Amino acid sequence: MGLFDKLKNKTQQGKGRAKEAAGRESRDPNLEAEGRKDRAAGTAKQVGEKAKDAVREVRRGGR
Repeated sequence: MGLFDKLKNKTQQGKGRAKEAAGRESRDPNLEAEGRKDRAAGTAKQVGEKAKDAVREVRRGGR
């Protein structure tokens, strides 16, 4: 749940943006929606990772 997961989430967001743009360009609403879904999933996972990091920091006595 460290750097590798964060990179995977960022990659998923990037793929979602690309699919969304491709869908817009080709006027394919299904591809655009799939891109939005991928981007949202990557963002949600990223938020989860940040929350885990915050909890770890608090447990270590930081902040």
